[in-house]
Amino acid sequence: MVTAIILLKADRQAINDVAESLASVDGVSEVYSVGGRYDLVAIVRVAHNDDLAELVTGRLRRIDGITETETTLAFRAHSRHDLETMFSVGM
Repeated sequence: MVTAIILLKADRQAINDVAESLASVDGVSEVYSVGGRYDLVAIVRVAHNDDLAELVTGRLRRIDGITETETTLAFRAHSRHDLETMFSVGM
């Protein structure tokens, strides 16, 4: 499984609409509105790097209101929860 954290800037008037659109994209497990340099943080969990590439370069590009993104890849998860089991259903 590939996990990515996508930091997003959005038009101020479109933040809620962008968040709802992001949350409906397959592979996006969570979307948070945040304070600081970015407006939204999306947690993405997909099976393969190619799926991530399609999500970032294909699907996100079609969402109106996104002005900037920065994608980071997770190498390891440090958690008390078994994240692999939680997110492997259907993958």
